[in-house]
Amino acid sequence: MPTMSQEQPQPPVNPPHKARQMAESFGIDPERYDRARLGYPDDLVRRIVAASPGPDVVDVGCGTGIEARQFLAAGCTVLGVEPDARMAEFARGTGVEVEVATFEEWDAAGRTFDAVVAGQSWHWVDPVVGGAKAAQVLRPGGVLAVFAHAYDAPAPIAEAFTAAMRRVVPDSPFGGGPARPAQEIYQRMFDTFGEGIRQVGAFGEPEQWRFDWEQHYTRDEWLDLLPTTGGLTRLAPDQLAEVLEAVGAAVDAVGGGFTMPYTTMAVVASLKS
Repeated sequence: MPTMSQEQPQPPVNPPHKARQMAESFGIDPERYDRARLGYPDDLVRRIVAASPGPDVVDVGCGTGIEARQFLAAGCTVLGVEPDARMAEFARGTGVEVEVATFEEWDAAGRTFDAVVAGQSWHWVDPVVGGAKAAQVLRPGGVLAVFAHAYDAPAPIAEAFTAAMRRVVPDSPFGGGPARPAQEIYQRMFDTFGEGIRQVGAFGEPEQWRFDWEQHYTRDEWLDLLPTTGGLTRLAPDQLAEVLEAVGAAVDAVGGGFTMPYTTMAVVASLKS
């Protein structure tokens, strides 16, 4: 499993925001996505709320509303912007207001907000165009905060995943050789986010935040998560079943579960007054 980041960043020659087929494949099973995907550290949400001049938040690529509900619980008003109508419909069913569009093409209709947030989604947005759009819809002093989880599965489980992907989808990038650690890949990605924000010229110097934590997975929980990740969302049912069988056997071999170290990384910048 080359890093098992939830959406593996693509090589620079194929920027992720241009990979629309993968970007729009996560809505194939919104219920599973919402059930299996993790939320974000409460400390991250509190810091963003504290840094914002007010409570009005627009959530870019809100998906099924995972982080939107966390900001609602923190006392914010939240508007989601989500390109996948299936994900948007699920989010609405959980109490999140959502408009269907890519962030770059979304019409804010003159509305402004105190924070623009993006959880596990900013790599699907053009980093400069998205930053400029955020600057247009933020009030003075408003905050742009983009964040994502980086994690590496234990070696035996990662190796089983890679071997299975190599058999099932030989040309998949997820079946390649040993990968760099997820934090290294994500650090490069977040450096790109920061540079895109700088190029806009409307924000103060971007800050990078980091939150380290752990999550325990049973066999069933891990196999529930895997089909929501970018490497598997477009597999045929028989291909997916073969990959899950191999990974499930690897989890069984390490005792039926494991504890995963997570790092949630964020880039945060405030609009100049």
